[in-house]
Amino acid sequence: MTLVLRTTDRTTEPAPALPVLPTGTDPLLQLQYETQPADDPSATRCVSHPHELALGGIPVMCSACQARRDWLLINHGRSVWIRCRCSNQWIEPEISRADFDALIASPYGTTYPTVEEGLAALGFDGVFAGIYLE
Repeated sequence: MTLVLRTTDRTTEPAPALPVLPTGTDPLLQLQYETQPADDPSATRCVSHPHELALGGIPVMCSACQARRDWLLINHGRSVWIRCRCSNQWIEPEISRADFDALIASPYGTTYPTVEEGLAALGFDGVFAGIYLE
């Protein structure tokens, strides 16, 4: 599973770690493989949403810590989850993959080897529970 993290506030450079093809591969094919986005069906994509989020006019609130903003939206396949800084996470059927795709403004992101490393790098692993980061 590949985690591709994107933010709506700023753009980031692609990760320096590049996939390795078998030796003897054509350099142009290698370049084409390296520049393809990691948006395949098995990719887990994330985008931060620092502002309040209202679904159907009802503000989203974390059931664990009562937070009302600073979310991480996670997409894998057709499903979209909302994750809070306290590490509480739930599936949100009101957000479709098309809605999620509309939130991603930049084609660039940072790729992390595991979901856990990506969550820790963004501060959504529970360390910043109860804190709004701006």
